[in-house]
Amino acid sequence: MPQAVLTAKEPKVKQCIDNCTACSNICVETATYCLNMGGKHADPAHIALLFNCYDICRISADYMLSNSEFISQICSLCAQVNDRRASSCDQFGDDEQTKACADMCRTCADSCRQMAEL
Repeated sequence: MPQAVLTAKEPKVKQCIDNCTACSNICVETATYCLNMGGKHADPAHIALLFNCYDICRISADYMLSNSEFISQICSLCAQVNDRRASSCDQFGDDEQTKACADMCRTCADSCRQMAEL
């Protein structure tokens, strides 16, 4: 069903777009950081999940900007990926970069869940 009422100018939608954009950015930064750290930071599954999160966040923002009829479905998936991404970053404890990534992923997941419910 088309989401004709939702536009990128609506405060909740705009906030979710902003969160998705910030999250995609920090995922790329964190991937670079983790690859440079090496060891368990550079685990292929961990890096792949960072890039999956980057992609789904960027796609979710694009779908909201275009007022796609699939916003609910794409945002639901984005929330799931962000939840998984945050858990993956949690394994590094007090590491500042991965903690910042986990926090942003949780914020993005919460916003996307709200979009999925509209």
